[in-house]
Amino acid sequence: MTLVVLVRHAHSTANQSGLLVGQLPGVHLSVKGIEQADLLSQRLGKIPVKTLRVSPLERCHETIAPWKTEFGGKVALNTDPGLSEMDYGSWSGSKLRTLTRRPLWKTVQAHPSRVTFPDGESMMAMQARALKSVHTALEVTGNGHVLMVSHGDVLKAIITGCLGLHLDELQRFVVDPASVSVLDFSSSKPRLLLMNDSRSHINELLNTKHGKRLLLGGGAGFSKSPRKR
Repeated sequence: MTLVVLVRHAHSTANQSGLLVGQLPGVHLSVKGIEQADLLSQRLGKIPVKTLRVSPLERCHETIAPWKTEFGGKVALNTDPGLSEMDYGSWSGSKLRTLTRRPLWKTVQAHPSRVTFPDGESMMAMQARALKSVHTALEVTGNGHVLMVSHGDVLKAIITGCLGLHLDELQRFVVDPASVSVLDFSSSKPRLLLMNDSRSHINELLNTKHGKRLLLGGGAGFSKSPRKR
């Protein structure tokens, strides 16, 4: 069974300032984000990872660095442009409060599939490149899970696409800073095992061996008792 573990970068200086920075360089984790990244490392813990893929932007590398140092020393880090943040074009660097007053904002919320940002990227193109990165990662052989570190809109687009939903359903999902979501690719239709978890120690889930999931009546839960802490 292959699980795809989706991690959003921790709280950044742009989040702190209320800015939409997109692919602009030089955006780092805030003090709060540094704390979140350290906690994320412990929440993930020692887990089997066959491929680690990270957005090129600094805030994503800084988010996974504590885990890589403590638990993932032997795991190669692959910088993946397909996981980069949305290119918001001329919107990049603007205050979110200002952007909400623009007519395009309503379309972003209701019909993202119709959106191309001024001098930037379309939401459809972003989803296509992100899903390509997921499927490329799934082709990697070996034992362990796929661990991907990216951005809110990108991860929502991945989840929406993998669940077979139209991109216009994207805003039904919430992906918080330093949160973890998990998709199960053990069957022909990917399943969502965990969504937007920013508190739990999820290494129990990622270290538990699951048989084929027969979901008539629902799942059966963990096959072993959680470790005491």
